[in-house]
Amino acid sequence: MKLVVSDAHAGLKAAAARVLSATHQRCRVHFARNALAHAGKNGRRVVSARMAAAFAQDDAEAAKAQWRRVSDQLRPKLPKLAELMDRAEDDVLAYMSFPAAHRVKIHSVNPIEPVNREIKRRTEVVGIFPNEAALARRVGAILLEQSDEWAVQRSRYMPLESFAPLSDDALVRLPAMAA
Repeated sequence: MKLVVSDAHAGLKAAAARVLSATHQRCRVHFARNALAHAGKNGRRVVSARMAAAFAQDDAEAAKAQWRRVSDQLRPKLPKLAELMDRAEDDVLAYMSFPAAHRVKIHSVNPIEPVNREIKRRTEVVGIFPNEAALARRVGAILLEQSDEWAVQRSRYMPLESFAPLSDDALVRLPAMAA
């Protein structure tokens, strides 16, 4: 199972499917912000609570059923929001088909945003790179540091062992690390 998590980028969704044979997950946080803009000032709390009910379901089928109930409830007063929810259902709820332990980490782009900020901060210090290879080395080193940090701080992200049931890849099937 492969998953690409992003904001609402149609081109990336198509590339994820075609090039990576991956499912696309639209960032739940960014979708909620976009959706609440259609809810009006007075309706934001209610809409937010109703969407949260769909996100709180135990499995993908229950989440999709709840999502449809919410969009149907909103349709009479907020037809644009209901239509937005109808179009986004598969993308916003894609993470629900993954193990429950992973869902909290994969429903949003929020975990990767600090990495992107660090890349930006550390490449802007250099200013102009002499060539593409120098830029790739710099960004690669930053990503290796982040990978090492995530590996050490197992509670911060997802331990490699948790992917074993999802993959036939021998690298993922490494023995569990000592606690």
